[in-house]
Amino acid sequence: MSEAILRGKEAICGYIPQREPIVMVDMLYEVSADDAKTGLTVDGECFLVKDGMLLDGGMVEHIAQSEALHIGYEAVNSGKPVPIGLIGSVNKLKIYRRPKVGEEMQTTLHVEARVGDVTLVSAVVRVGDETIAETKMKLATPASE
Repeated sequence: MSEAILRGKEAICGYIPQREPIVMVDMLYEVSADDAKTGLTVDGECFLVKDGMLLDGGMVEHIAQSEALHIGYEAVNSGKPVPIGLIGSVNKLKIYRRPKVGEEMQTTLHVEARVGDVTLVSAVVRVGDETIAETKMKLATPASE
């Protein structure tokens, strides 16, 4: 495992528009123009956890915030403000199992296309070597005036 570039929700909040109690990413391991690897250790206090497991909506939000972190990290390092984004669509979502409290999800993202303010990203979520979810997602980051 590579060393984290950013560790902890406080550090992450400098690169995403979300704030507690809805911060769903707590690690940034790798980042390049088209790829990123993030992580989240599932917290039992999260309102998106039920019966000791992260709900499907929590997994989707984690993936969206992972790409928001990717976009925000690029923006901040280019001297721009963190953009506010919206999930445009979630396609081909497959959830094989929900992660349990205490497990660390690691999400690998790949930007497949960028058209204007819209980014199409594919994501694979793993716990250890086990793939637990995958999807394609469109995120819109409209320019704020």
